[in-house]
Parts: sequence; structure tokens; C-alpha cells
Amino acid sequence: MKLYYKPGACSMASHIILNELGIQFELDKTDTDAGKTEAGEDFRKISPNGYVPALVNDDGEVITENPAVLQYLADQMPDAGLAPSNGTLARTRLQEALNFVSSELHKSFGPFFSGTPLNAEAKQHAEKGIGRRVAHIERSLADGRSYLLGEVFTVADAYAFVVLNWTNFIGVSLDAYPKTQNYVARVAARPAVVKAMVTEGLIEQEQVA
Repeated sequence: MKLYYKPGACSMASHIILNELGIQFELDKTDTDAGKTEAGEDFRKISPNGYVPALVNDDGEVITENPAVLQYLADQMPDAGLAPSNGTLARTRLQEALNFVSSELHKSFGPFFSGTPLNAEAKQHAEKGIGRRVAHIERSLADGRSYLLGEVFTVADAYAFVVLNWTNFIGVSLDAYPKTQNYVARVAARPAVVKAMVTEGLIEQEQVA
């Protein structure tokens, strides 16, 4: 398999899951603004929508959109437990969580990555929008569960972690959400997550040695 990614972007969720599965894969860093990959390919010929992630499976099929890529990966090794079985209520809960992260939490960070500087009012409005979505995560964790669906780490946690971790880069505090803060720290300590973050240049190996 081959994953087209952008360092620190939502594609890191797929990178984490590939590490969790321990299967062989290639990485190709992608400049989505220029539409070029590090290997020199025209990324829009691979993924016409122009954004990551894009996963090329062993049959040469291209899969895009985080919820689809993550579930596809999890289903390659069901015994790893990264996604509940298809057709179960638990799988529906996973899809519910993935869709929330994709359409609500992820989207709420958009103003900070639009390329247009935010004035004080716009920044406050954007932070409020993020806060509403993080509050939902906080409520989900209120019963003491370790992960979004309970005590088992799933692909939804990989995606949620990546998005929540963006707060460190845009200067938004999670101090008002202690359960979410602990959740982010818990996921960040997983070896598969550490490996992805080191590989993508987000942390130095010395920080986790």
C-alpha cells in the first residue's frame, strides 16, 4: 500500500493506523498547494480532489476521504480490533464518531487553515466553534472511558487525536476540557502515534526516548 500524506494533516490518522497494523506500506509526502508529491507525481492525477489522504491499495485502487480510508484499513486486519464488525451497532457508533470528527470537529478548524489571517473577532468566533465540538468529545468521555467508543482504541481515535492535536499549532487551549486533554495525551503515548509523529517531523525522537 502507499499513503499520500501531508505532515501533520488529517492523513496522519491513516499513517497511525498503518503503524498500528504493522503492515508494509510506502509514504509519499505531498504538497497539496503545488499538487506535487515528493516522488514527483502529479497528485491531482491520483486524487482529483487534491487533498490528502489518498491510499493506493495493493490492487492499484485509490481510496480517498478519511472515514473511508480508515475503515478500509481496519477491515484488512479485523483481528486487530481497530473497527467493530460490519453490520453491528458498534460499527454504526464508529461511523457516527468518524462522521462527527470529519464533518464537525475537523471542519471547525477550517478558519485557521484558510490562508487568510483572522482578526480578533473572527478568531474568537472560530475558537468558539472549536469549543462547541470539543465539548461534545468531553461529554463522550464523561463516563470515564479511555477512548471514544469505550476501552478499545479504534480508527476514530486516530482521527480525533490528529484533529485535536492541531490546537497545539494554532494556540487554542484545551484547559477547559480536562478529560479531552487526558485523552489526547493517552493517544499521543501510543507507539504507533509516536512513530507517525516522528516520521512526519512533528516531534523529535529525543522527546520520546
